[in-house]
Amino acid sequence: MKYLDEFSDPHLAKKLLDRIRATTDRRWAIMEVCGGQTHSIIRHGIDQLLPDQIEMIHGPGCPVCVTPLEVIDKALEIAARPGVIFCSFGDMLRVPGSTKDLFHVKSEGGDVRVVYSPLDALELARANPDRQVVFFGIGFETTAPANAMTVYQAQRLGIENFSLLVSHVLVPPAIAAIMESPQCRVQAFLLAGHVCTVMGTQEYPPLAQRYRVPMVVTGFEPLDILEGIRRTVAQLETGRHEMENAYPRAVSDAGNPAAKAMLDDVFEVTDRAWRGIGVIPGSGWRLSSRYRDFDAEQRFSVGELRADESAVCRSGEVLQGLIKPNECAAFGTQCTPRNPLGATMVSSEGACAAYYLYRRLDLPAEVAHA
Repeated sequence: MKYLDEFSDPHLAKKLLDRIRATTDRRWAIMEVCGGQTHSIIRHGIDQLLPDQIEMIHGPGCPVCVTPLEVIDKALEIAARPGVIFCSFGDMLRVPGSTKDLFHVKSEGGDVRVVYSPLDALELARANPDRQVVFFGIGFETTAPANAMTVYQAQRLGIENFSLLVSHVLVPPAIAAIMESPQCRVQAFLLAGHVCTVMGTQEYPPLAQRYRVPMVVTGFEPLDILEGIRRTVAQLETGRHEMENAYPRAVSDAGNPAAKAMLDDVFEVTDRAWRGIGVIPGSGWRLSSRYRDFDAEQRFSVGELRADESAVCRSGEVLQGLIKPNECAAFGTQCTPRNPLGATMVSSEGACAAYYLYRRLDLPAEVAHA
């Protein structure tokens, strides 16, 4: 496929790997923020091809994985109510809540539907004026503009039986929280290209300077990731800490002005809980006062629901880069894609799912010798 296969060229990959090896003199720990990048790294074995001195740490960039348990429980509560059509992308249906998931709600008679766009949910609301239609709006800055546009359209068209259950989170505050953790081992970041396509790169130079870490925007194909790593290692070895854009075919400094204007209109920044991590100040969006009538939490009075995380699942440590998935005692035994304990084993971008799918199944020593 033209313009895609070119970014998987094994000869160019070898050249980039040779340049990385020639540059690397010391040990470095680099976090890829995005779950899509994690899957590409594990699928193509990039982490195993790199010099032994370079460790890739998998970050919290999977939107399904970081959606907190209490928000899943709110979705389950709303979806089970009579007269509700609950719409979601398919990857949320198997994410476990406290006692069940959306598939269980559907099997019990709830009207849970998979859609491919939030605008599909809006069309359902228009076609079913006697029912409440709720769309589960999760994700980072990448998916937020489409959800914002849907709420904007609902208000403009007077579709009052539509609402949005919001769980949008922001990358820069998460990076700050990771760097300020006393357990932090991260020395550099690969930034998510699709997030920066929307938001631009302007938020990252101050973070790079404040925490003295290189930050390189990159894409998702093997050559994209290797070029991002090459630039990152070059900075680390020379003591620089700058933001670089290694994905200029998609990312500009300014991002997408129209999308950002829509986000500024529909959403406002709020504190947001991250699954397994806790509350990160200023790390999410909620509907602004102008659009608050379309807030499903408010409409269905579920804002006070709280939940406790599993004591067995260590997904929070995986999301913070403190452990690898197969260092969790439950990985591959109590926790599998068929019977997941946490979202990181369910999501198509989850690190645990990547390790399981691509056969990184070595169990921790205490399990192997039990």
